[in-house]
Amino acid sequence: MGNYLLVAIGGAIGSVARYALASAAAPISATIPWGTIIINILGSFLIGWFASLTTQSGRLPLSDEARVFVMVGLCGGFTTFSSFSLQTFALIRNDQFLPAVINVAVSVIVCVAATAAGHAIAVKYGLPLFSGR
Repeated sequence: MGNYLLVAIGGAIGSVARYALASAAAPISATIPWGTIIINILGSFLIGWFASLTTQSGRLPLSDEARVFVMVGLCGGFTTFSSFSLQTFALIRNDQFLPAVINVAVSVIVCVAATAAGHAIAVKYGLPLFSGR
């Protein structure tokens, strides 16, 4: 039961953060859903960084519970693949093929790159996001 509560709490925090960031990005998201793209990039970076940093052989090994809270709860609530899919489908339905292709290309390529960057930073530096390095 404990992990379910951790996922629920993390998901609530991630969902509120997603809503706040998407709302802030609304003015630049009229044609291409930049808010969703930015959220997915940040979430991809965070999960790559955290997953690599907190493994048992990582620089900051954490419990399975802590990893579930962040990776399943927080990142799961924050990232927006279902929103990405719906927005891409809506662009295609409205014959906006170029924005749809840009959305898919940027979201997939940059999010995979962000995950790799998060991993690389965790492996090389550990906690630069919090240590001021």
